[in-house]
Amino acid sequence: MATRARVRIRRTPPAELGPMLAAARERTGHTQARVSIAAGLGRSYVCLIEGGHRTPSRVAAERLADVLQLTDQERAQLYAAAVSDAGLSHPARQAA
Repeated sequence: MATRARVRIRRTPPAELGPMLAAARERTGHTQARVSIAAGLGRSYVCLIEGGHRTPSRVAAERLADVLQLTDQERAQLYAAAVSDAGLSHPARQAA
C-alpha cells in the first residue's frame, strides 16, 4: 500500500519578524555568519529569515532566540511565527 506524502504549504512570515531579528542581531553586535554558526543554522537560512522570505521552524526559532538574547516580547513574536512541522522541527527529523 502506497502512502501519500503530505504536502506542506509554505507560510509567509509576518512582515515585522525579519526586521526585528536583524535589529536584535545588530544590538548584540553579531554578523549573520556568527549568528548562523552559534545557532547551528545555515547563513543563507538566517539571511532568508531576516529578509522575510522564510518562516523559521520552532527549533530554529529557539536557537535564534538564545543566540540573539531576545526579550520576552521578541521571543513571543518569534515563537508565534515559527512552524512546528518544517525544517529542524519536522516530525521525520525528530524520530531520527
